[in-house]
Amino acid sequence: MADQDHTPISVEEMAHAFEDDAGPVDLTPYSIEDWVTLALFWGMALCVFLQFFTRYALNNSLAWTEEIAANCLVVIVFLGSVMCVRMGRHIIVDLLYNILPRPVVRALEVVVDLISIGFFAYMSWLMWRYIAVVGNERMVTVDLPRGIVFYTVFASFVMMALRALQNFARDLTNKKTVRQQAAETGVTGI
Repeated sequence: MADQDHTPISVEEMAHAFEDDAGPVDLTPYSIEDWVTLALFWGMALCVFLQFFTRYALNNSLAWTEEIAANCLVVIVFLGSVMCVRMGRHIIVDLLYNILPRPVVRALEVVVDLISIGFFAYMSWLMWRYIAVVGNERMVTVDLPRGIVFYTVFASFVMMALRALQNFARDLTNKKTVRQQAAETGVTGI
């Protein structure tokens, strides 16, 4: 690393650096699916801890914890994808966006929006058909229908399609597209 000139500070200044008022917390960037995903994440973490504790501390594993944790992970992934669509945070190859002229990039973003809407709508339809075939199957260790997981995945694809439609409308009406706003906000997305 290059040598950087850092201003030396005292231990007293370091100790008080965390006492600064950060201001009020802004929760407006978050939507209902974010909070549901967070709750499911903590439920999954609890299942994994319970699985670890019963297996290694009690030497008597609870079999259902692994299946519930795996199903929670599936739901978390798809609900998290809804958040990524809403915030324009899915991984993209932005080489063309960086080298093409702005009007061409704008048109390309509209085409990508339309493709995304079509993809999410098609995946919703496929998931609906899949549920019709295997939606009544039961989980192995817990006597619950696997359709619970399948319906949440279906709902996630529907919400992704709706969020993509919302982004499409924003891209058509705002000066900056959702992708531009996501690129400007940095790593946190807030």
